[in-house]
Amino acid sequence: MNTVKIVMGAVLAAATFAGTASAEKWDMPMAYSATNFHSEHGVIFANKVKEYTKGGLEITVHPGGSLFKGGEIKRAVQTGQAPIGERFMSAHANEAPILGWDNLPFLATTYADNEKLWGAAKGKVNAALSKQNLVALYTCPWPGQGFYFNKEVTSSADTQGVKFRSYNSATATFAEGLGMIPVQVEAAELSQALATGVAEAFISSGSTGYDRKVWEHLSHYYKVNAWLPRNYVMVNKGVWDGLDGATQTALQKAAAETGALCAAKSENLSEFYFKELAKGGMKVEFAGEKFLGELKTIGAKMTADWLKLVGDDGQAILDAYKAK
Repeated sequence: MNTVKIVMGAVLAAATFAGTASAEKWDMPMAYSATNFHSEHGVIFANKVKEYTKGGLEITVHPGGSLFKGGEIKRAVQTGQAPIGERFMSAHANEAPILGWDNLPFLATTYADNEKLWGAAKGKVNAALSKQNLVALYTCPWPGQGFYFNKEVTSSADTQGVKFRSYNSATATFAEGLGMIPVQVEAAELSQALATGVAEAFISSGSTGYDRKVWEHLSHYYKVNAWLPRNYVMVNKGVWDGLDGATQTALQKAAAETGALCAAKSENLSEFYFKELAKGGMKVEFAGEKFLGELKTIGAKMTADWLKLVGDDGQAILDAYKAK
């Protein structure tokens, strides 16, 4: 990370976006389609910010990777190219392993437990983000993750050599454990990857399958509910520190309300997505006992490996979660 670039970016961003007499305007890049519930709640957040700042701050949402591609958003916010943005938190676990807290397989598989896990992780995650010149405003979980294939899968014997779209290190590890070949593909590029054979399978929620109409390319969805990953809305720390107290309070209020609304929407939509996948022609079912057993074995190793990488902070998160 180029520290000078980050500092200079933060200074320029703060000068551009810190409070003035006229309304400030922020651009907010987001990675997912405009109709995805995360993007919709980005707009809700922007509307609340405008209301709570009495028009003093206006945020324009740019969904679908239209301003910055998904993989570019965090860096853009860190360096002040954009004051605010949203990204998939665990996509950055290769930079800071603690950001993979929400990808520990089969640990917190309900919305209530996922919220408890976030409560246990929040303080240490926010500290790590602060070191990267970021302030997290709100997070929102996806529905539980399951597997998409274009054939019936009963065990890892059926997955050997399959080209598997991965979105972070955890999904790549799952792929490799099942004998598949991980391929990095952003959500906005998924349909094309499936159509051209760049990817043949992936793990995600029903939301991604619904958004991308993957029934046009794939035939099976296996519900395993491996984890409920989170997106997070982040703001450049230099920009944040340059805001007056009233504006910070307004942003925090809008963020708290939007995060709660988004989580509720995610839970409400989880079964709807399964029905839509089936309506599109996919076979939607729970993973078989043998396949699920293999996944849990891989998952246990992934958790152990994560704890080795993160150390005491990781164990503290798990201990706090189990104590709740």
